[in-house]
Amino acid sequence: MAAAFKKAAKAGQREHRERAQLGSRKHLGILEKKKDYKLRADDYHKKQNALQALRKKALEKNPDEFYFRMTRVQLEDGVHVIKQQEEERTLEQQKLMKTQDLKYIEMKRVAEAKKIERLKSELHLLEAEGKQPNKHTFFFDSREEVQRFDPATHLNTAPELLGRVYNRPTLETLQKKSIQGTTQPGELQKLARQRRNRYNLLMQRIERERKMFVIAQKLQTRKDLLDKTQKVKMKKETANRAAVYKFEFRRKR
Repeated sequence: MAAAFKKAAKAGQREHRERAQLGSRKHLGILEKKKDYKLRADDYHKKQNALQALRKKALEKNPDEFYFRMTRVQLEDGVHVIKQQEEERTLEQQKLMKTQDLKYIEMKRVAEAKKIERLKSELHLLEAEGKQPNKHTFFFDSREEVQRFDPATHLNTAPELLGRVYNRPTLETLQKKSIQGTTQPGELQKLARQRRNRYNLLMQRIERERKMFVIAQKLQTRKDLLDKTQKVKMKKETANRAAVYKFEFRRKR
């Protein structure tokens, strides 16, 4: 019962509001509360303790102290920068590394070439873009034969199949055997799209194999340049070709 009277008494109490900045001091900003002061004071003391620890470390430092990292560090604009040491390699070690890189690139190029041959055997490069069109030349003895010439009759096939470069059956085959495979327009478009994607993949692999061949040539050239043989540069290096050098003839022992 006492708790209920206390709660009812608090309902009529005055609302306590947070003290604001005086009107004459508004140019100083918002009035700082204790929680703001606590954050500012903790930050200040943290920085002072860090400075004191650094000052103590500097006072207690041994002037004769040495550690091996000092030989690789230099001060640039107030920042310690570690100098990168150059790796010491003999001429034989450099040649061996170039050989390993060359063998890896050659291995990847051979694997790519095998994939290209496999794709070519599946597609036969039929209806490929950029492929030179096939030519079928017919010979006649007179102009009358040329005028009477009918390609469909001569090739013994249907006129609708004359434009095809593959799978062009004769009339007897069409009469004896039924059509195998799909004949729906949607399925035919899907097959044509799949065939086009395969051709695109083939072109990409051919381009990748060509780039690997150029890289292998450039690595071989850099490996040959490690020899002390006198040489003359004949052609400069380009994106699609390695540089060409002419070396002095040296008789092998």
